[in-house]
Amino acid sequence: MMVSPFFQQLRSAYQAELDDLAFDSEGGNVLRQRLADKRREIGFLVHMMELSPEMVAVVFHQGLKFRLPGVMEHLLSHEADEFPEWHSLADAIELAPWAQDLADVVLKQPQGEWFMTVVAGLEYMAGRPQAAGMAQDGRSTDGDEDDEDIDNDQDAFDDEAEDGDGPGDARARREAGDDWMVEQGFDRKD
Repeated sequence: MMVSPFFQQLRSAYQAELDDLAFDSEGGNVLRQRLADKRREIGFLVHMMELSPEMVAVVFHQGLKFRLPGVMEHLLSHEADEFPEWHSLADAIELAPWAQDLADVVLKQPQGEWFMTVVAGLEYMAGRPQAAGMAQDGRSTDGDEDDEDIDNDQDAFDDEAEDGDGPGDARARREAGDDWMVEQGFDRKD
């Protein structure tokens, strides 16, 4: 799968935003609560969607179901100024009812369609860890995956689902983040 530099860079920022929201200072998983809080602020957040799309896109986390992975993979190859119209993705994406309510607010904005396309790409990559890794190191997939593997885990599709990964995945991300901070010259957090 070919991922454009736009999505490669934004994917890292999006994952960092989710990681920042996931845990409180005691290490407790508070992602669900923090996302609920952000979702209530959508009227304000829409003003940030062009400058910091990753900070606003997280409100849609786990609110999209992808029915046509090929369409999504094609979308990821586009740069920000080459996106297809949002309505052309209608057959490929299903929004949870709560996500549709948020999308209705976003789509009233001048750059709303562009932003929703960004959201779709980011959420698709977030649900595909193997694609996310390949986006970072520039490799492409060989296309031999089944559709079941391509359709990210949608058990968490509704608002009541568990936000976030298993404890091992979150811990690994936290450790990788800590390692990166040490490489940047910061002391390791204990």
